Amino acid sequence: MPSKPTKLKILFIGDIVGRPGRNALKQWLPVWKKEHEIDFVVANGENAAGGMGMTAKIHAELLGMGIDVLTSGNHIWHKKEIFHVLEASDRLLRPANYPETVPGRGWAVHERDGLKIVTLNLEGRVFMKSLECPFKTADRLLENADAEVVLVDFHAEATSEKIALGWYLDGRASAVVGTHTHVQTADESILPGGTAYISDLGMTGPADSVIGMKKNVVLQRFLTQMPTKFEVAKGPTVISGAQVIVDTGTGKALSIERIRVFRPNSGP
Repeated sequence: MPSKPTKLKILFIGDIVGRPGRNALKQWLPVWKKEHEIDFVVANGENAAGGMGMTAKIHAELLGMGIDVLTSGNHIWHKKEIFHVLEASDRLLRPANYPETVPGRGWAVHERDGLKIVTLNLEGRVFMKSLECPFKTADRLLENADAEVVLVDFHAEATSEKIALGWYLDGRASAVVGTHTHVQTADESILPGGTAYISDLGMTGPADSVIGMKKNVVLQRFLTQMPTKFEVAKGPTVISGAQVIVDTGTGKALSIERIRVFRPNSGP
C-alpha cells in the first residue's frame, strides 16, 4: 500500500458569480490545477446561477470542472430546485448552523490519497440571520472529527466575526477562510496554532462591476433608495481565492498564498 502524502495542497475559490465567473473558472481551473499540482479544491458557489443561488445543472457543471466541494451561504436557498441536490450530494454544502430540518448538510468528509479531509460550512450572524451560534456549531462538529485535514468556509458579513472564529479554531482547523463580501482581503496569515486564515477570499466573476453586478443598477439603488433588480455584469473577469499547503502529519498549515487573476472577457 502506498504511503500517505506528507503534504496536501488545497485551492480555495471565492464566490463564483454568474455565467462570467463559471466561464472564467472553466478555462482557468484545469490549467492551474495541473501547473500547481493541486490536490483538493473548495469553491463557494452560492451565487453561481445568475448571481444568486444554484441550479442542479450548474452544480454538475462546477463539479465537472474539477471542484471537489462546493460551499455556500445565505443565497443557496434562492432556487428551490437545488433543495433535492443538497439532500443527495455530499459535495454541495449549506451552512451547518441552520436548523437540522432544512435540506442538506453542513459538513462532509472526503478522501484523497488515503487522507481524510473534513470540509465545514458555517454562516455568520452579525448583520445576517439569527442562526445557531457558528462557534458552538463548530465545537460540536469538530469534537470527534476523525480527519488529517479540517477546512472551514465561514460565510459572514462582519470582518470581526470572521477574525474571531479564526482565533477560536486556531489549532483545530487546518484553514479558516471567509466568503460572502466578494472583496478579497490582504490579511492572509498562519495563526500561532497552525491555522491558515484569510478574512475573505474575494469573488470569481465580472471585474468591471460592483461585487459582480452591473454598476449602473447598483448605483441607482444607492442614489434613489428604490428597489432595483441586480443583474450580473459582463466583460473582463477576476478569479480570487487562496492556496494553502497543509502538513498532513500535524494537520497544520505550512503556507497560505492569496490568488487574484484577471482575465479578458470569458464570454457572456
